[in-house]
Amino acid sequence: MLNNLLLHPTAGQNTGLLWLGVALVVAAIICNGVASGKVSNEQRDPKQNRKGIILALLAGIIMSFFSALVYNGVDLDNFAAPAAGKLTPYTAMVIFSLGVFLSNFVVNTIVMKKPFVGEPVTYKQYFAGSFGTHLVGILGGCIWALGTALNYLCAGTAGAAVSYALGQGAPLVAAIWGVFIWKEFKGAPKQVYGLLALMFALFIAGLSCVVVAGM
Repeated sequence: MLNNLLLHPTAGQNTGLLWLGVALVVAAIICNGVASGKVSNEQRDPKQNRKGIILALLAGIIMSFFSALVYNGVDLDNFAAPAAGKLTPYTAMVIFSLGVFLSNFVVNTIVMKKPFVGEPVTYKQYFAGSFGTHLVGILGGCIWALGTALNYLCAGTAGAAVSYALGQGAPLVAAIWGVFIWKEFKGAPKQVYGLLALMFALFIAGLSCVVVAGM
């Protein structure tokens, strides 16, 4: 979001309220992590915990750049007739998707051979998976691509920073599925449900701040 604020500022945008919204969302994610830790019965390796935190931080830093870089190539002021050398959100999404698809052959192969956790996996094992399992992965990719495309489209009106911040409401959807669909916290102590209630309240408050900041 910081990259979008610096590279693609929007006139009239309430920056303070936007930062408050992001801070509330971060607090909600922390509550979710604490709640998950309280219901896990598995013996956790401290080294694996540290590795997970480092990977999450690195992934977050890397991910923070892609949106601003894509917007650099898009004419946010005129989607219908972009300036010379600029793209429409639709064209940008096609090019971005091709980049993700092609780079996946390199990145996925490396992670399969050198996994962060567990044993290495071969492509033979990958293709041995059921059609239904692969279909779920494809469906997830389609949903993500649709959400990203809509994110690009609303950037022209809401601004790049607000658009990206709203896109980070995805953890809220994941939390809803985990709590109400997959029943991940079934039978958990009352304090865990208190943390979950606080998490949802913080998420809603944070996303509301982001929406108001762009008005």
